[in-house]
Amino acid sequence: MSTGDLLLVAAIVLLAIGFAALIVVLLRVHDTTNHLRGEVTDLRDETRMLIDDLRVSTDEARNSVDEARHDLKRFDKVLGSAEAIGDAVGSTVARSTFSSPAIKAAGLARGASRTVARLRGKPAPAARRMIEVPRGSDREIRELPREQRRKRA
Repeated sequence: MSTGDLLLVAAIVLLAIGFAALIVVLLRVHDTTNHLRGEVTDLRDETRMLIDDLRVSTDEARNSVDEARHDLKRFDKVLGSAEAIGDAVGSTVARSTFSSPAIKAAGLARGASRTVARLRGKPAPAARRMIEVPRGSDREIRELPREQRRKRA
């Protein structure tokens, strides 16, 4: 064997070892990619379930928010009605509470002034012209002549 043949055999052996190493590396890469494909498939399956759960949760949350918004609108209407009723009742209660004593106080003052005038010997003040207010329905009041009508508070 000559040196050239020996170099040729050494090169062939080295190439065979290189190809064997390349084949081993390629087989490892192939196994890794297969394993990676399996992991990606598992991840997709888990992700699909999580996304489905997320959609269901989102729909439930949307329904809860819509229901809360509807309840809030109803509550706002009820609160507005309660405020209106409170204002009406408050003014009615205040009017009835303060009007009766005010009328009594005015009557007492008028009576006291008349009594004092009589005791001093002064003539009683001229009676004011009183307007008769008929007790009847609104229709009957509307049918009265204009002079006899009285504005209703």
